Amino acid sequence: MKISPLLKLIVLVNVIFCFNCSNTQIDNTPMVTIEKLVFNPFQVNTFIIYDETKECVIVDAACYGSDEEQILADFIKDKGLKPVHLIDTHCHIDHILGNRFAATTYNLELSAHRDSEFFVERSLESAAMYGFKLENPLMPSIYLKEGDEVKFGNSKLKIAEAPGHANGSICLISEEGNFVVTGDVLFKDSIGRTDLPTGDLDLLLSNIKEKLFVLDKDMKVHPGHGPETSIGYEKQNNPFVKGFDKGIE
Repeated sequence: MKISPLLKLIVLVNVIFCFNCSNTQIDNTPMVTIEKLVFNPFQVNTFIIYDETKECVIVDAACYGSDEEQILADFIKDKGLKPVHLIDTHCHIDHILGNRFAATTYNLELSAHRDSEFFVERSLESAAMYGFKLENPLMPSIYLKEGDEVKFGNSKLKIAEAPGHANGSICLISEEGNFVVTGDVLFKDSIGRTDLPTGDLDLLLSNIKEKLFVLDKDMKVHPGHGPETSIGYEKQNNPFVKGFDKGIE
């Protein structure tokens, strides 16, 4: 039987189409979401980070009092999330006020850098100084260090140590989500204060340069207070670090 040229063309097109379909690359990159709740008179940014599995990480549980605790609980319930980690970027009093509530409610241990214990041990004095009522502050029982990975769902956060604002300060880097949670290390147009115990300006600037400014310029920065920014914006515009290294572009 003689096959017409048109039929040959149709068969060839179908073969090519089927081959391409069988070799289609499926993107399995986790979809990481970060959302912010602002708590207590210091206006601390508490972050809830989760992916498509609905497992989540609570970062800097700063809720103070029953009303703010309910806001955190309602958010997690409404989103259908399952908290699997509780992390402090550092343990200044304004960042730890909701740790006991979060740990008890979701049966979590506190993860932080070992050097943060210094501040938890003194947190009752700090609370009294600022007029907070704090009982039985939660000590970290899981210690995070440079290069550690905190896994949740199909995703992970990489730990970068960045003291200078406070000993034990860490940043949480999400490559899947293209963002970094900086605590009080780096803010939009500013940096963490260094006049509190264990503060060190030179060390802080060095860590910003070596741990943060090496990240992609489009990476979003989610600080412990105030609005979001980006690595590229801060390299070019942050008055505290702008130009301190001429090699940064």
